Amino acid sequence: NLLEFKSVLRQRYFAGLKKVESYFGDKSSCVENANTLNLTSSSSVRGLNSTRVGKTPLSSGRSVCRSHTPLMGYSVTSSSAVSAHTVASVIVAVVEGRGLARGEVGMASIDLKNPEMILSQFADNTTYAKVITKLKILTPLEIIMSNTACDAGNTTKLFSLITEHFKNVTFTTVQRKYFNETKGLEYIEQLCASEFSTIFMEVQSKYYCLAAAAALLKYVEFIQNAVYAPKSLKVRFQGSEKTAMIDSSSAQNLELVINNRDCRNGHTLLGVLNYTKTPGGSRRLRSNILEPLVDAETINTRLDCVQELLQDEELFFGLQAVISKFLDTEQLLSVLVQIPKQDTVKTAESKITNLIYLKHTLELVEPLKAALRSCSTQLLRAYYNSLEDTRFGIILEKITTVINDDTRYTKGCLSMRTQKCYAVKPNINEFLDIARRTYTEIVDDIAGMITQLAEKYSLPMKTSFSSARGFFIQMNADCSTLPNGQLPSEFTKITKMKNTYSFTSADLIKMNERCQESLREIYHMTYLIVCKLLNEIYEHIHCLYKLSDIVSMLDMLLSFAHACTLSDYVRPEFTDTLAIKQGWHPILEKIAMEKPVSNNTYLTEGNNFVIITGPNMSGKSTYLKQIALCQIMAQIGSYVPAEYCSFRIAEQIFTRIGMDDDIETNASTFMKEMKEITYIIQNANDKSLIIIDELGRGTSAEEGIGICYAACEYLLNLKAFTLFATHFLELCHIDALYPNVENYHFEVQHVRSSAGNKEKIAYTYTLSKGYTEEKNYGLKAAEVSSLPSSIILDAKEITNHIAKQILHRQKSTPEMMKQRAAYQLAMRLVQTARNSRLDPDSLRVYLKGLKKKYEASCPTPAKIDEQQ
Repeated sequence: NLLEFKSVLRQRYFAGLKKVESYFGDKSSCVENANTLNLTSSSSVRGLNSTRVGKTPLSSGRSVCRSHTPLMGYSVTSSSAVSAHTVASVIVAVVEGRGLARGEVGMASIDLKNPEMILSQFADNTTYAKVITKLKILTPLEIIMSNTACDAGNTTKLFSLITEHFKNVTFTTVQRKYFNETKGLEYIEQLCASEFSTIFMEVQSKYYCLAAAAALLKYVEFIQNAVYAPKSLKVRFQGSEKTAMIDSSSAQNLELVINNRDCRNGHTLLGVLNYTKTPGGSRRLRSNILEPLVDAETINTRLDCVQELLQDEELFFGLQAVISKFLDTEQLLSVLVQIPKQDTVKTAESKITNLIYLKHTLELVEPLKAALRSCSTQLLRAYYNSLEDTRFGIILEKITTVINDDTRYTKGCLSMRTQKCYAVKPNINEFLDIARRTYTEIVDDIAGMITQLAEKYSLPMKTSFSSARGFFIQMNADCSTLPNGQLPSEFTKITKMKNTYSFTSADLIKMNERCQESLREIYHMTYLIVCKLLNEIYEHIHCLYKLSDIVSMLDMLLSFAHACTLSDYVRPEFTDTLAIKQGWHPILEKIAMEKPVSNNTYLTEGNNFVIITGPNMSGKSTYLKQIALCQIMAQIGSYVPAEYCSFRIAEQIFTRIGMDDDIETNASTFMKEMKEITYIIQNANDKSLIIIDELGRGTSAEEGIGICYAACEYLLNLKAFTLFATHFLELCHIDALYPNVENYHFEVQHVRSSAGNKEKIAYTYTLSKGYTEEKNYGLKAAEVSSLPSSIILDAKEITNHIAKQILHRQKSTPEMMKQRAAYQLAMRLVQTARNSRLDPDSLRVYLKGLKKKYEASCPTPAKIDEQQ
């Protein structure tokens, strides 16, 4: 009877597969036949000749990378909340215009764990800085380019630069004809969900990103062996003007997402702020840190939310409790909207699993609404209103008509297997009900058999399960209690860890096979029901994009609020001034587990260039990084480590930070310095924040001073905020020529040893106005060495003579001093007119103070005589 029953099941299963086809329509309607693709794949430029055509066009170097690609059988597991965002899963297509359009670049990217395609198109310069930066942010698994970009002897500069910067990323070239803008627009019209249809107006004339989209979608269909369901993709255009640009070198210098000493170390800005509970929240935080916002209104909307979360403890903990229960919603969506070209047991199990995850996710909508009900800020109220969408209820209602109410996401492979087996309600399919009873009987038989074996041998055996072994026997016992110290001979595959034995038997292996066969039949029949159900809910599923966005944003905002509770951060303001009162380094605070020394920062349009001096290890580099990190924190909507802070929105953040090895004078270091400063000069504008540390250390002192002076003069012509740390004290006198330059230094103290014969430097890490009095660091180092005193005295005399000559040439004239005083007064008056919140009496007192300061700064005959 059982054999007859199984025969009937198989007939019903194969008949059902034909029904699945009718539910979804023609699977190949979205894209052309992938067999026509002519692909070249390589893990480096050298492998470009390994071309294969057809269904297996991938080279041997390529298969290594492909193992990281989530295929159709991938499900959102309990561990994904921790690790999913760490594995590269983004594929990017890049194409550049030809002829007069060279430099116009189109990009399309899709995350295989997230059904969202991002399009970009922009003009780039010859350094292709924007392209490299965008690719670094995406951290792609694979990059697709046209085969004409790497023709033998005619490789484009863009291709060469990308392969140079992304040596560990797989490159695949596709015939140029697949970069077809007309086809790209057709694909978008076919696949884009109706809620995102405004994308057509944005991209219909952006030919290069459309061409990239066409090649990308064709390729993704090929490697995934699946197509996206019609009207299922979220498509958006991401312009570069909406976010600040931080080049990859600056991101590395500042240790935004990766620690330079140990990539597994969490001492990064991401590590400081990341208290997210979901993979989507973590991904959003990472992307915001690398691309901060430039719209003050949007930033302040986020800050309002963080402020409310900090003020309302019930709201904070209520939201955090709900958000922590969400799985990877984006990845769930990605699996649900893909239609496999081949129906296998693996795809069947994946669909069932993800339907259970979908039910779990939808059941969290009401608790999330309840947590947001009492909120008052604009963004949180908007999220609450979005959750009122009736489609959430419609989808859940349709699911619960077919799926058992008590079916839910659980941890543990056996528990989840049971949930999948009994997911569909009884009496929907009589054959499914019979198959499940058969499965239950087999499982009961296995448990009974192991109980009998335990009684037979008088051993404490128990039934265990793992996804790899199925059911097996486990036992805790000391080997001395076993006959002859060994298990009975009928047991095989014996493993031992401490006093725990794991083993099986021939009969148990056979019963596991019967169990697996029964399970496959259950999955096949459940799959047919699930496919029909998914077909009914596809028209409503787009509300999940909204839910995914809400969950990841709330998770990130909660993370900001959490970080604030662990330290004394303050809410930033946005003006035309960079003013930080007693700010400190956020990463250093995490490393030291205590609050570092804090310092002030003040830059305005009238004093936009700060030169910082001080001995080695006095704190210059740490201070410079601190300012950039605080700027980024403010522009992503986080509170900032300071007592008070005000920022001018930065459209670009550039850093050139001196490393330890920069002290060595060698050609490679000097060339690295020159590349970095050239990049800054070519790309900086009036809205940039520029951080330069130790420029010119890789060459002679004369050349170093010359290069620094010339670079400073160029940057002084911009209205960018620039902080320039240097050991070349000659640069400090540039303030005599440029009134917008301010000098600051890090103080040190001299402490004599108890014997009184040696002097040590004690670092205060405190920033003070003016340039450092600590001159001739090399001479002081020589004094504590064994160098003969006669040589040291000669060196001092020569140094003093040269310094006097330089100082004489750089003395400020009375006219220059007067112009500087007038300039600074004018800038202060402009700042007051723009930003003052003082009442009339306080304003009058402040203006009188400015007048006194101006008069004190202007040269008088007595001051001139004193200088002379």
